[in-house]
Amino acid sequence: MNLDLLTTLREQNPIVFNIANFVTVQDVANGLNAIGASPIMSAEPIEAPDMVKIAGAICLNLGTLTQRQVEQMKVVGQLANQQQKPIVLDPVAVGASTYRHDVAQRLLETFKVAVIRGNAGEIATLAGIDWQAKGIDAGSGDGDLIKIAQTCALKYHCVVVLSGPTDVVTDGKRVIQVHNGTPLFQLHVGSGDLLSSLVAAFTAVSGDDYFEAAQTACLVLAVTGQLVVKQMTADRPGTFAFELLDKLHLITIEEVKRLASIS
Repeated sequence: MNLDLLTTLREQNPIVFNIANFVTVQDVANGLNAIGASPIMSAEPIEAPDMVKIAGAICLNLGTLTQRQVEQMKVVGQLANQQQKPIVLDPVAVGASTYRHDVAQRLLETFKVAVIRGNAGEIATLAGIDWQAKGIDAGSGDGDLIKIAQTCALKYHCVVVLSGPTDVVTDGKRVIQVHNGTPLFQLHVGSGDLLSSLVAAFTAVSGDDYFEAAQTACLVLAVTGQLVVKQMTADRPGTFAFELLDKLHLITIEEVKRLASIS
């Protein structure tokens, strides 16, 4: 685990270009800003070349899909591949409708992604493994989460982050599990989208070691949430969301090392 990436991120202040979910766009922008990256959002395909050129990494979120957004993602993805900019794909609710599933498949056939970040239901759907997905929630299933994540990673030749109570990060061969976190992440809709964009931020400063970038992002966010909850006297999702931003700005490598629970 290369936690020095957190220092590098804050020093380099990489631009993360997000094609965002309008439900969570403010969570993502504020979270990236808080940790030390520079967020930029766009919904206009015409400016895709300019946006990709200045970006250190790209995060594509399927949360609130429109036909125009899909066309923008195709252009952005191809340009990012040409310029060797890492792409993180967040396949929100990909198992909820045939349309979402078809869009995700077409995008993954059109360009190569560095990381896919999703919950158990989303990753299982992309891996072609039976799972009872439930909208944006992980749903339920009896499969081995590590095996599901590895299958997805090997299928798309990328790093996969299967996030949940325990985050599983794998490139198909190497596997790490992050056991830190708090149930309050599941009560704040923007948490998953924020994680995807944080993964993108870390890929921007990690060279081409996207496995290292992904696991570092997972651990930093999980420990940050854990520290916030320690200061709270009750489960308050709204308060948690606000204080998470503050702590992302203040989190130190020493705090992350002290609380890290990984295997």
